[in-house]
Amino acid sequence: MALSIFTGYLTYRRPAIKFGLSFYSNHLHLSSMVSSLAASLAVVLHVCASHDCFRYPLTGDPCTVSGYLLGNSTNCTGGDTEDCCAAGVLYPQYLCSPPVTGETPASMVIGSFAQGGGGGAAASCDGRYHSDDEMVASLSTGWFDGGSRCNRNITISGNGRRVAATVVDECDSVVGCEEEQGFYPPCRNNRIVASPAVWKALAVPEALIGDYNVTWADAYF
Repeated sequence: MALSIFTGYLTYRRPAIKFGLSFYSNHLHLSSMVSSLAASLAVVLHVCASHDCFRYPLTGDPCTVSGYLLGNSTNCTGGDTEDCCAAGVLYPQYLCSPPVTGETPASMVIGSFAQGGGGGAAASCDGRYHSDDEMVASLSTGWFDGGSRCNRNITISGNGRRVAATVVDECDSVVGCEEEQGFYPPCRNNRIVASPAVWKALAVPEALIGDYNVTWADAYF
C-alpha cells in the first residue's frame, strides 16, 4: 500500500515537475524574445532620431511616402530648400493624406493665387487666377481627392476663429520643381495653402505667418 501510494505520488507529481520545467523554459524563451525585440526597437528609434522615418508615428495614420523627387535648382533662385527646389535634395511624394474628420489637423501656409503671384499656373478647378482678397485655398493631393472638393467650401479653424474658404486648386504632393508648381517641391500631405484673405480673416499675427497649425472640415453650404 505504501509503495503504491509512493508510486502514485511520483506518477501524479511527474507531470507537474515537467510542466514546471516547460513553463520555466518557455518563460526564458519569451524573455529572450522580448529582450531581442526591445533591442531592435532601440536601434530603429536611434536611426529614426535623425531621419524622417515615420510621418505620423503615433496616430496610426496609414499614409506613407510613395516615392521621392530629386530636386533641380536650374530655375530656383536663392537655393533655399524650404521655399523652392534645390539640386540633389530628395523631396518626399505622397499619393494620400491623413484621414478626414470633423476637425482634421493641417499645416497651413500662405500663398497667392493671383497671376504673377508666384503660385505658377492658374487654379486647376476653374482655370482662373484669384485675387489675394478672395477666400480661396488649395489642398494636398489626398484631400483634393481628384477634384471632388473643387469649388466647394471648407472651414478652417485657427487662432480661436473659424472661416470659410473655397477650394480652387490642388497642392500637388507628387509633382513639383517645375514651372507649373512655381518651382516649389511637392506639398506635404497635410498641407493647406490659403490666400492672404484667409490669414487676415483668422487674424493670425504677422510674426506667426508660415507653417501654422489649423484644423479644417468640409462645409456643406
